[in-house]
Amino acid sequence: MAWFRRIIHVSSSSFGSSINQRNLNPSSPFLFTCLSSFSTQSIVQTSSSNDYRHSGLRPTKPGEKPRVLVLGSGWAGCRLMKDIDTSIYDVVCVSPRNHMVFTPLLASTCVGTLEFRSVAEPIGRIQPAISREPGSFFFLANCKGLDTDNHEVHCETVMDEENSLKPWDFKISYDKLVIASGAEASTFGINGVKENAIFLREVHHAQEIRRKLLLNLMLSDVPGLSVEEKSRLLHCVVIGGGPTGVEFSGELSDFIIRDVHERYSHVKDYIHVTLIEANEILSSFDDRLRKYASKQLTKSGVRLVRGIVKDVQPEKVILNDGTEVPYGLLVWSTGVGPSTFIKTLQLAKSPGGRIGVDEWLRVPSVQDVFAIGDCCGFLESTGKPVLPALAQVAERQGKYLGSLLNRIGKAGGGYANTAMDMELGAPFVYKHLGSMATVGRYKALVDLRQSKEAKGLSLTGFVSWFIWRSAYLTRVVSWRNRFYVAVNWATTFVFGRDINRI
Repeated sequence: MAWFRRIIHVSSSSFGSSINQRNLNPSSPFLFTCLSSFSTQSIVQTSSSNDYRHSGLRPTKPGEKPRVLVLGSGWAGCRLMKDIDTSIYDVVCVSPRNHMVFTPLLASTCVGTLEFRSVAEPIGRIQPAISREPGSFFFLANCKGLDTDNHEVHCETVMDEENSLKPWDFKISYDKLVIASGAEASTFGINGVKENAIFLREVHHAQEIRRKLLLNLMLSDVPGLSVEEKSRLLHCVVIGGGPTGVEFSGELSDFIIRDVHERYSHVKDYIHVTLIEANEILSSFDDRLRKYASKQLTKSGVRLVRGIVKDVQPEKVILNDGTEVPYGLLVWSTGVGPSTFIKTLQLAKSPGGRIGVDEWLRVPSVQDVFAIGDCCGFLESTGKPVLPALAQVAERQGKYLGSLLNRIGKAGGGYANTAMDMELGAPFVYKHLGSMATVGRYKALVDLRQSKEAKGLSLTGFVSWFIWRSAYLTRVVSWRNRFYVAVNWATTFVFGRDINRI
């Protein structure tokens, strides 16, 4: 790329004198790509007089706003950034993605019920100060370590897929640190999962599922293909009977019934879906709702199998009883657990390996560090159970902590080591609002119980489906995405067909 080579050959003197601190913001994709390609030696040569401009963000000085550093761009981190008062704080976000994913609707994008842009919200729209304020930034990077004694975070830039860009290490000083880095999909140490299965947690996962599904449909129509190979290519296997696995199976079966049977008539008799779960599907739901979901999925053509996966090979799954299940598409949705980054942190841990927090979501062993979302859990000393890894838990924690940090900042405790003896007010209390899941077109489940053991209202059928869509439409972050979702759903309802189907 000629233009890129010309940029690299710009002299270090003109580069260092012509760019101010704000222009070095890696939230600009163009500048971020260029700076990431410079060697460490060239960076040091150009920054001898003002090294912090290249090596990271220095500690805040008197007269500057205190800095809140947020690690992660999920439900918890984005809700906190949305609610934080930017007249009090500068906000810095470090994340390997520059958007938030509206995960409850992610399964719908795999088969074209919704567009991918409908479930992705840019960080700059959630918190505009990141794009406008001189002291607020977004860095496309991963956190590699914490230095809580010096209030620093060590980061490394995200590389491109071809690994042509060398990672760039830098440090960020913080006054308040919020760890909201989420969790990783649980593989339970099963061989071959990461190499052969596709998870369903990010937009690129949904894109890969959609690409793989379309590719298999095309390949299965090639002349001369054996019946066994055609059946394997068109066998979609979903591992995990939680809400995500059930909703994806329902979306996929609906796609098969309404689109594959019409557009791919030559292979319509070979494509089918299998959902494998070790126990009961939707185990957190009411027993009546579980039976309804099983009945509806079976009625729509989904084969339900109870079993434990022992091994995952490139073209087949092996269960613990020796059963071999060939597949063309394998989607893994078995829940989440602590990420590798969380495991490496030398912080107190809650049961299950998450970061341990107290009633105010503080990490009690260090100063000015908070944790929210799927990466944290209450310490045993609090007497509270570890909350489930749900979007509504993460969002509620982000909202609470945003309000708490605003109160701390207004009381003069926003800077590092200034809120040690401050009264924090009421602790965080979580109240479950209920669970919802869709099992196909015009069919859903709504469980409004406070817990699995409690009694409460539960609904099924069209009314539940209407409640499910209405609730999620109001929870979509921006009015722009609400419009996209509403248009797609309205088109489906009026014309009986999704405009984005593959």
